[in-house]
Amino acid sequence: MSAGSERVFTCPDGRALHGTVFDVPRGVERRGTVVIACATAVKATYYHRYAAFLAANGFAAVTFDYRGIGESRGGALRGQRIRWYQWGSQDIDTVLAWAMEHSGGLPVNFVGHSFGGFGVGMAEHAAGLSRILTVGAQHAYWRDLTLRRKAGHWGRAAVMLPLVAVMGYFPAKRLRLMEDLPAGVALDWARSRKDFTTAAAGSLCDSLRAHQAAVRAPILALAPNDDEYATIPAMNRALSYTPNSPSRVIHLLPADYGESSLGHFALFHSRYQDTFWKQTLDWLGRRIDP
Repeated sequence: MSAGSERVFTCPDGRALHGTVFDVPRGVERRGTVVIACATAVKATYYHRYAAFLAANGFAAVTFDYRGIGESRGGALRGQRIRWYQWGSQDIDTVLAWAMEHSGGLPVNFVGHSFGGFGVGMAEHAAGLSRILTVGAQHAYWRDLTLRRKAGHWGRAAVMLPLVAVMGYFPAKRLRLMEDLPAGVALDWARSRKDFTTAAAGSLCDSLRAHQAAVRAPILALAPNDDEYATIPAMNRALSYTPNSPSRVIHLLPADYGESSLGHFALFHSRYQDTFWKQTLDWLGRRIDP
């Protein structure tokens, strides 16, 4: 499978996002493009094997790190003013715009994991997508979490808030909790609102809502039934922001994938290439549900 080629995407505000483009190999008919958006605090490299799989099967794939994360960190995080919604309204939007410009007239689809699956609705160019597939998509509103995860959420928030105040960012790597987070993103996560868009003020809030209302692509929302973040209420809340898109929610059974548990992160591991990955390919290409 292709290793992909590095590319820099420049946002309208001048911020540089580092990403990778996986082209369809010679001899394989190109069927379209898929933009892949990460979960919070996860680097794009985690999705590279899946992106290469899509490319090998006819879909050019694009991955990227959000501003403040991984290769798009942009130096010291202290002092960087980054909000969670910017990952959708600016970062995802910029990569979608590039993908549509280079699509060759073929469909541009989207796969989003966790926040990535929710954040796409805030992107203006999401109105031009053909299909949207989300995996564990939600925005961490605490009332939607499982009982155990609610306790974990508030426990982590109790650690996160004072650390952010002292250090100017959340040092997740030091705590062995994935990637460091910009202060604004960490605080937005810890205090995620019932209505996510109200984290933005005034006309910006209105703009986010307008972008969400403009999305028309069918959405398939998937998550393992033991994903403590992507409960049915959490997934339904995420879908409620894009009311003009036909949508379907499916909770997957770990036993169907030969597992006793899957959780929030497992499905992008290459051991699911012949099962879950194949199912996503069938839906992106022919809209066949798992």
